[in-house]
Amino acid sequence: MRRKDREITDRNEILKIMRSCDVCRLGLNDDGYPYILPLNFGTDDSDGKLTLYFHSALEGHKLDLIRKDPRASFEMDCCHELQYFEDKGYCTMAYESVMGRGTVRILSDEEKLPALKKLMGHYHGSDDTYFNPAAITRTVVYALEVETITAKRKEKK
Repeated sequence: MRRKDREITDRNEILKIMRSCDVCRLGLNDDGYPYILPLNFGTDDSDGKLTLYFHSALEGHKLDLIRKDPRASFEMDCCHELQYFEDKGYCTMAYESVMGRGTVRILSDEEKLPALKKLMGHYHGSDDTYFNPAAITRTVVYALEVETITAKRKEKK
Protein backbone atom coordinates (compact mmCIF):
# COMPACT_ATOMS: atom_id res chain seq x y z
CA MET A 1 0.00 0.00 0.00
CA ARG A 2 1.46 3.32 -1.07
CA ARG A 3 -0.06 5.44 1.73
CA LYS A 4 0.82 3.53 4.89
CA ASP A 5 -0.57 6.42 6.95
CA ARG A 6 -4.05 5.51 5.67
CA GLU A 7 -3.74 1.74 6.02
CA ILE A 8 -5.99 -0.06 8.49
CA THR A 9 -4.63 -3.34 9.82
CA ASP A 10 -6.83 -3.99 12.86
CA ARG A 11 -9.23 -6.81 11.88
CA ASN A 12 -12.05 -5.45 14.07
CA GLU A 13 -11.79 -2.07 12.39
CA ILE A 14 -11.82 -3.70 8.96
CA LEU A 15 -14.94 -5.67 9.89
CA LYS A 16 -16.57 -2.49 11.17
CA ILE A 17 -15.99 -0.82 7.81
CA MET A 18 -17.42 -3.84 6.02
CA ARG A 19 -20.55 -3.68 8.19
CA SER A 20 -20.95 -0.02 7.13
CA CYS A 21 -20.89 -0.85 3.42
CA ASP A 22 -24.06 -1.74 1.55
CA VAL A 23 -22.52 -3.02 -1.71
CA CYS A 24 -19.61 -5.31 -2.44
CA ARG A 25 -18.12 -5.21 -5.92
CA LEU A 26 -16.99 -8.63 -7.06
CA GLY A 27 -14.42 -8.84 -9.84
CA LEU A 28 -14.30 -11.99 -11.95
CA ASN A 29 -12.15 -13.02 -14.91
CA ASP A 30 -13.99 -12.74 -18.24
CA ASP A 31 -11.47 -14.00 -20.80
CA GLY A 32 -8.73 -11.68 -19.58
CA TYR A 33 -10.99 -8.73 -18.75
CA PRO A 34 -12.38 -7.89 -15.33
CA TYR A 35 -16.12 -8.42 -14.98
CA ILE A 36 -17.25 -6.31 -12.04
CA LEU A 37 -20.59 -6.73 -10.30
CA PRO A 38 -22.16 -4.70 -7.49
CA LEU A 39 -23.72 -7.20 -5.10
CA ASN A 40 -25.50 -7.41 -1.79
CA PHE A 41 -23.47 -9.43 0.66
CA GLY A 42 -23.16 -10.96 4.09
CA THR A 43 -20.07 -11.76 6.11
CA ASP A 44 -18.86 -14.39 8.52
CA ASP A 45 -15.66 -14.09 10.51
CA SER A 46 -15.13 -17.36 12.36
CA ASP A 47 -12.01 -19.19 13.45
CA GLY A 48 -9.79 -16.55 11.83
CA LYS A 49 -11.45 -17.14 8.46
CA LEU A 50 -13.38 -14.37 6.68
CA THR A 51 -16.09 -15.38 4.21
CA LEU A 52 -18.33 -13.17 2.09
CA TYR A 53 -21.71 -14.50 0.94
CA PHE A 54 -23.64 -13.55 -2.20
CA HIS A 55 -26.73 -14.81 -3.98
CA SER A 56 -28.10 -14.78 -7.51
CA ALA A 57 -30.49 -16.38 -9.94
CA LEU A 58 -29.95 -20.00 -10.92
CA GLU A 59 -28.18 -19.13 -14.17
CA GLY A 60 -26.34 -16.28 -15.83
CA HIS A 61 -23.00 -14.94 -16.98
CA LYS A 62 -21.69 -14.44 -13.45
CA LEU A 63 -22.18 -18.11 -12.58
CA ASP A 64 -20.62 -19.20 -15.87
CA LEU A 65 -17.53 -17.15 -15.04
CA ILE A 66 -17.31 -18.50 -11.48
CA ARG A 67 -17.53 -22.07 -12.73
CA LYS A 68 -14.81 -21.37 -15.30
CA ASP A 69 -12.44 -19.57 -12.89
CA PRO A 70 -13.38 -19.26 -9.20
CA ARG A 71 -10.65 -16.73 -8.38
CA ALA A 72 -12.12 -13.33 -7.56
CA SER A 73 -11.31 -9.91 -6.17
CA PHE A 74 -13.65 -7.71 -4.17
CA GLU A 75 -13.96 -4.08 -3.15
CA MET A 76 -16.34 -2.14 -0.94
CA ASP A 77 -16.30 1.45 0.24
CA CYS A 78 -18.32 3.80 2.41
CA CYS A 79 -18.29 7.03 4.44
CA HIS A 80 -17.81 9.21 1.37
CA GLU A 81 -17.63 12.92 1.93
CA LEU A 82 -16.56 15.36 -0.74
CA GLN A 83 -14.41 18.15 0.64
CA TYR A 84 -13.90 21.32 -1.36
CA PHE A 85 -11.40 23.94 -0.26
CA GLU A 86 -12.36 26.92 -2.40
CA ASP A 87 -9.46 29.09 -1.24
CA LYS A 88 -6.99 26.47 -2.53
CA GLY A 89 -9.07 25.36 -5.52
CA TYR A 90 -8.74 21.82 -4.19
CA CYS A 91 -11.14 18.89 -3.85
CA THR A 92 -10.65 15.59 -2.09
CA MET A 93 -12.82 12.78 -0.83
CA ALA A 94 -12.93 11.25 2.63
CA TYR A 95 -13.70 7.51 2.53
CA GLU A 96 -13.15 4.06 3.97
CA SER A 97 -12.50 1.05 1.76
CA VAL A 98 -11.75 -2.65 1.92
CA MET A 99 -10.28 -4.75 -0.89
CA GLY A 100 -9.16 -8.32 -1.19
CA ARG A 101 -9.25 -11.53 -3.11
CA GLY A 102 -10.05 -15.16 -2.70
CA THR A 103 -11.81 -18.13 -4.19
CA VAL A 104 -15.53 -18.40 -4.83
CA ARG A 105 -17.36 -21.60 -3.98
CA ILE A 106 -20.95 -22.35 -4.91
CA LEU A 107 -22.68 -23.61 -1.78
CA SER A 108 -24.57 -26.86 -1.40
CA ASP A 109 -28.27 -26.83 -0.58
CA GLU A 110 -27.45 -27.56 3.07
CA GLU A 111 -25.13 -24.55 3.27
CA LYS A 112 -27.54 -22.04 1.69
CA LEU A 113 -29.75 -21.25 4.69
CA PRO A 114 -26.98 -20.13 7.09
CA ALA A 115 -25.38 -18.06 4.32
CA LEU A 116 -28.67 -16.37 3.41
CA LYS A 117 -29.17 -15.59 7.09
CA LYS A 118 -25.79 -13.80 7.04
CA LEU A 119 -26.96 -11.78 4.03
CA MET A 120 -30.19 -10.85 5.80
CA GLY A 121 -28.29 -10.03 8.98
CA HIS A 122 -26.05 -7.56 7.16
CA TYR A 123 -29.01 -5.46 6.01
CA HIS A 124 -31.50 -6.04 8.81
CA GLY A 125 -29.26 -6.27 11.86
CA SER A 126 -30.12 -9.86 12.76
CA ASP A 127 -29.33 -13.23 11.22
CA ASP A 128 -32.80 -14.28 12.39
CA THR A 129 -34.67 -11.87 10.10
CA TYR A 130 -37.46 -13.78 8.38
CA PHE A 131 -37.35 -14.44 4.66
CA ASN A 132 -39.50 -16.73 2.58
CA PRO A 133 -37.84 -20.19 2.50
CA ALA A 134 -39.35 -20.79 -0.96
CA ALA A 135 -36.61 -18.49 -2.29
CA ILE A 136 -33.90 -20.98 -1.33
CA THR A 137 -34.62 -23.39 -4.21
CA ARG A 138 -34.71 -20.49 -6.69
CA THR A 139 -31.39 -19.06 -5.53
CA VAL A 140 -27.72 -19.88 -5.99
CA VAL A 141 -25.67 -18.93 -2.96
CA TYR A 142 -21.92 -18.65 -3.14
CA ALA A 143 -19.11 -17.85 -0.75
CA LEU A 144 -15.90 -15.94 -1.34
CA GLU A 145 -13.33 -17.36 1.03
CA VAL A 146 -11.05 -14.36 1.58
CA GLU A 147 -7.34 -15.05 1.18
CA THR A 148 -5.98 -11.49 1.32
CA ILE A 149 -7.51 -8.26 2.55
CA THR A 150 -6.45 -4.63 2.87
CA ALA A 151 -8.27 -1.58 4.17
CA LYS A 152 -7.75 2.13 3.95
CA ARG A 153 -9.23 5.32 5.37
CA LYS A 154 -8.86 8.92 4.28
CA GLU A 155 -9.96 11.06 7.19
CA LYS A 156 -12.02 14.19 6.75
CA LYS A 157 -9.80 17.27 6.88
